[in-house]
Amino acid sequence: MSRNIIITGGAGFIGSNFVRHWCHTYEKDRVVVLDALTYAGNRATIADLEQTANLRFVEGDICDRDLVDKLLVEENIDTIAHFAAESHVDRSILGPGAFVQTNVVGTFTLLEAFRQRWLKQNKPADYCFLHVSTDEVYGSLEPDDPAFSETTPYSPNSPYSASKAGSDHLARAYYHTYGMPTMITNCSNNYGPYHFPEKLIPLMCINILLGKSLPVYGDGQNIRDWLYVEDHCRALDTVIQKGQPGETYNIGGNNEVKNLDLVKLLCELMDELATDIPVKPSSKLITFVKDRLGHDRRYAIDATKISTELGWNPQVTVEEGLRKTVQWYLQNQQWWQPLLSEEYQSYYQQVYKRLM
Repeated sequence: MSRNIIITGGAGFIGSNFVRHWCHTYEKDRVVVLDALTYAGNRATIADLEQTANLRFVEGDICDRDLVDKLLVEENIDTIAHFAAESHVDRSILGPGAFVQTNVVGTFTLLEAFRQRWLKQNKPADYCFLHVSTDEVYGSLEPDDPAFSETTPYSPNSPYSASKAGSDHLARAYYHTYGMPTMITNCSNNYGPYHFPEKLIPLMCINILLGKSLPVYGDGQNIRDWLYVEDHCRALDTVIQKGQPGETYNIGGNNEVKNLDLVKLLCELMDELATDIPVKPSSKLITFVKDRLGHDRRYAIDATKISTELGWNPQVTVEEGLRKTVQWYLQNQQWWQPLLSEEYQSYYQQVYKRLM
């Protein structure tokens, strides 16, 4: 079936990659991107797609109920893919209020608007509300603990993960209370093109190019499961097309890597692929800083359910994906250089200088 879809947060990292995936896969679908263009939203990321007749960009806040209601009616929306979120743990520690407002209140606003639309249309069976969330809602794992599954109890440890947990609970409740066709996905750490420079992988790549220190929290032994963003987009597409309303699907890359090992691998790739970097080997730039507050030790996703029930599996290994990612940042400096604004530099200093 063709869809009229709103993609919230579609100018952000995962959202913009999903917009690209959807537009290239379903050329006849109507796509509406709703994004508030906060610091991590960059309209230039999808500017080329705006030239197509089937994509409309709307700058707006998901907490603006009047705007959301208007778009649902004007565009005859039957599907929401909800990416819009405040998502950086360090920023949630410095200012948690914005995370509650966007992640909890914003999600509630979307759910309630979509519910009213769904009811007025006599509860169509093909409507879909996909809520994109994170593995961080499950808390932290010990080295020998089994990976997070869909039945793992929630145990968030940061204001960011707590706000995402709250939004997950709302999405689940709208299915169980109203029968509204919501689905939830919880993914592991994404990486790939168009990732905002404050995140670990682009931060390391850019700092190497600039000859700046590579800050590694604590002892660097924290473990994350890395998921290439294009694999994630395929998984979300699969959930929309084949998933069951009311269900949760965990999405992981089957790539558990210690932070320090990841940084060393990035250094090796940058040494190989970049020309004229200021410090070589770039591993000399690695600097250990005081650990982040409430820093979860390990995340790992058990993606058995989405594999066995929906037939999705990751295709990109971490070695392959990191090489693609490093090459993208080297070839697209015109995209990330403008993002190193005074506001970003001030934030960077605020986070890392206090940890040195």
